[in-house]
Amino acid sequence: MKLQTIACAVAIATGSLFFTHTINQAMAETNPTSVSQSIHPTQEQALVTRQLATLINRQHYLNMRLDANTSNRILNMYIDSLDPEHTLFLAPEIEKYKKQYGATLGASLKAGDLSGPYAIHAHYRERLKEFYTFMLAELKKPQNLNQPHQYIDADREKAPFFANKAELDDYWHKMLVSQLINLNISKQEDQAKQKALKDDPSLANGQNLASPEDLTPVQMLTKRYTRQLERIGRVKSDDVLERILNAMTLTYDPHSNYFPPVDAMELNRQTTLQLEGIGVSIRPERGNEDYTKIETIVDGGPASKSGQVKSGDRIVGVAQDGDKMVDVVGWPSSEIVGLIRGKRGTKVAVKLLASGASMNQARVVTLTRDVIQEEDAGVRTRTVEITRNGQKHKFGVLEIPSFYLNYRARRAGTEYRSVAEDTNKALQSLAAQNVEGIIIDLRNNPGGSLEEVAKMIGQVIKEGPVVQIRDGNGNVSVFQDTDGGAQTYTGPLAVMINLASASASEIYSAAIQDYDRGVVIGSTTTGKGTAQVQLDSLAYGQATLTQRKFYRVTGGSTQNKGVVPDIKLVDIYDEEFGERKAKNALKWDTIPTAPFKRDGEIQKYVPQLSVLSQKRVAQDPQFQLLETRKAITQESKEQKKVVLDIEQRKAELNALELKSLQAENTRRQATGQKPFLNWESYQASLDALAESRAKMKANQRPALPEEEAFVTESANVLLDLANLKKAN
Repeated sequence: MKLQTIACAVAIATGSLFFTHTINQAMAETNPTSVSQSIHPTQEQALVTRQLATLINRQHYLNMRLDANTSNRILNMYIDSLDPEHTLFLAPEIEKYKKQYGATLGASLKAGDLSGPYAIHAHYRERLKEFYTFMLAELKKPQNLNQPHQYIDADREKAPFFANKAELDDYWHKMLVSQLINLNISKQEDQAKQKALKDDPSLANGQNLASPEDLTPVQMLTKRYTRQLERIGRVKSDDVLERILNAMTLTYDPHSNYFPPVDAMELNRQTTLQLEGIGVSIRPERGNEDYTKIETIVDGGPASKSGQVKSGDRIVGVAQDGDKMVDVVGWPSSEIVGLIRGKRGTKVAVKLLASGASMNQARVVTLTRDVIQEEDAGVRTRTVEITRNGQKHKFGVLEIPSFYLNYRARRAGTEYRSVAEDTNKALQSLAAQNVEGIIIDLRNNPGGSLEEVAKMIGQVIKEGPVVQIRDGNGNVSVFQDTDGGAQTYTGPLAVMINLASASASEIYSAAIQDYDRGVVIGSTTTGKGTAQVQLDSLAYGQATLTQRKFYRVTGGSTQNKGVVPDIKLVDIYDEEFGERKAKNALKWDTIPTAPFKRDGEIQKYVPQLSVLSQKRVAQDPQFQLLETRKAITQESKEQKKVVLDIEQRKAELNALELKSLQAENTRRQATGQKPFLNWESYQASLDALAESRAKMKANQRPALPEEEAFVTESANVLLDLANLKKAN
């Protein structure tokens, strides 16, 4: 949990109750007032449904047929994707749908018949409309926020559906009371924070920390629910298609997915480090989230070249070439991004409003979309120094955000970026600086190209297999280091991982561990040990389909279990995240070991390294803070019911805030900084920090002290290793 959110730690437990019903990725319909019952699949959408259903039936790793049993599971997955907290549909309605569609849904999908899922979605939209209408009506009435003996369930994912509308209405009313309590507390804390900024302007650190809109909690909720009601009218057929096709694929495993055309563009961006757009980054405006503003402009992109787009401009309208301007005030940033992005060479008109200007001063800028290269999103290098016994020691740090490969450009024979090539150059550069070791940072790396990771392992080992792969028929193939024994870097090596390290990151760290080539440091990885084929020739959109499973050279799968580090550090993530908590995740298993020869003797030193690390970490104020945050998160997470009493809720929140503030001040005092006087000044300072960092390009943001602590500790572990080897 980020510190910014600890202020709402008690509210977090019920936050999903409000936001569950948000329609994500609604795009570009123009009638915001009525729920469209006339959304129907196109011929292309019916065709892609047939294609994907046939493919998953015949080619998925599990070889699980799309029979009656699987059909019922798909229906359950679909309903849960629409109503995950079971607060919209009623139990009799669910039973009706199961009888009507449960056993035959798979056959319908193979035939391209989407009538059942589209009918359920129409019902879902109507019930959403009822929900928002009910809430808006209740907001006109006085609400009792002091009910010390009334509670609301914090998590209804596994709860039964309500039996009738009266039960549902009662729960909706409790949701409303809970949200009003949260907003009242939040408003009081915002007011206290603004007072702290007024009393001590230095807390803003030169940033313009505009205060939130001056709305009462009732006005804020009225505005939110009205906006959500309007969004129902912008739901497109693609939104419905995505829901049902992903319900089908996710019934097989968490990594078989369907992407409609807009999302397919994002998938390609992640794997190629390029997108087609105008070259800006956007985010909601501080203090008024009705407006989305331009934060940074990519050098050399269409927006930059035009000379008409400035950082800080508000985006108030978007029009496709030749189409009407769509008013996007009040739209989520994700929806605005979907309108702005598009194919290279196409035009988009953006209506911009300078900060502080009136609406009649808005200007329209027409831009031609182009390919935007994300130059700062690739491999990055730097050095760190640690001092021990009065002597300085320099280590290299190589940050790898993903295992990217522009396979389309390679296939076309044009110039392309490759993470293996970038890493090879980076290793050479760091080695030339006479570092005492190199730290490979794979934290938060989601994976990528298997081919690239195999090449990269070969850069640091002598020779041998790097990963084993088994298909759905049990056939095992082995990826080998094919560089003839060449090594780019032979010196001391550490690999940093965490729960957000997945797929190719796990292959890399597992190989380093199995070969005894380096020491793996951090927390257990995601556990995504499967490989997907990207289906980019479908009739409509794209998909990924799980067809293979990864195994370490020692024979154990990285699936589900993940890679357990040699040196364990605090896990900053909630364990609800990751493969081990995912629905329908494939199981961990083993196959025979592939013949290989270890490169080093790291493992025999691990027990000693672990003891030395634990002693250091226990005294490190950065890690102490992280441990406190984790404990606070766990305390909040364990809260199964939330009281509908504002005074009791405040008391619970104040207790959590006090713990967090004490931990932060302990950290500050230990690092020579002045402690915060109160929670409000602490939060104001965090807002200033977030604002300043948001204005920087990703490669220009300095590492936060609590993040850098992991790097420093990794360097210390490498130094410990060197000393232990010398002693032996």
